Amino acid sequence: MKEVVIGGVKVTNPDKILFPDLGITKKDVVKYYADVAPLMLEYIKERPLTVIRCHGGDGECFFKRHPTNDRTLIHPIKVGKEEYFYIKSEKELIYQAQMGTIEFHVWGCRVNNIDKPDVMVFDLDPDESLNIKKLREGVVHVKEVLDELKLDSQLKTSGGKGFHITIHHEFKKSWDKFGELSNQIAKVLEIQWPNLFTTNIRKENRHGKIFVDFLRNKKGATCVAPYSLRARKGATLSMPVEWSDLNSILPDEVNIKNYMKFEKNFENY
Repeated sequence: MKEVVIGGVKVTNPDKILFPDLGITKKDVVKYYADVAPLMLEYIKERPLTVIRCHGGDGECFFKRHPTNDRTLIHPIKVGKEEYFYIKSEKELIYQAQMGTIEFHVWGCRVNNIDKPDVMVFDLDPDESLNIKKLREGVVHVKEVLDELKLDSQLKTSGGKGFHITIHHEFKKSWDKFGELSNQIAKVLEIQWPNLFTTNIRKENRHGKIFVDFLRNKKGATCVAPYSLRARKGATLSMPVEWSDLNSILPDEVNIKNYMKFEKNFENY
């Protein structure tokens, strides 16, 4: 078999099927990450990572957030008593894919300023009974509140059933104050639109509503990175989109096969 090398990284078992429903191979996944690496790296480089690795199409996946024995093409960082890891280059990102990484999740801070978060995330998780029209209405309301606070926000698909709204900003706050701010914003949404939003974490109390997940805004918490694939049927991905695209896109619409249709968004995020 001819050796497969992508982005300077040798791909082992390139024909292994990782997404049986679409016939997506390991080579396809590594090539995808090589293609989006210049864009994706801007959001994940020099940030502590948690990755999800899958070694086959049987659904067997596991989380990796510590360097353990595999320290090739990664950089360790000590946070308290725990050791985490980060990457800095396109080759390192591609190597993660070669090692079986499907999903990339990032902290909301950089490794050189671990105690000062600079990315706030609101994960809008709709109840299964909520229709897409109401979900989009909720997204608009979140943007309205953030605009009032003069916080410039970005929209991305989650690759699942909801949308993510992110704010890239030098907050100059401790993690505790940062978490309090995100909690207050979520509470404002719940108070202003009580029939649409909830901050109640219990699923049985979310019927017909959108759970505003602000809990990702604490030290050590992560959110799926822009351009990351999701380890689920359909090989969907979390894709940055324009606000003007909200009414024409579904949260799980973008996948590894059709993402180039949304290339116009790559230049503006």
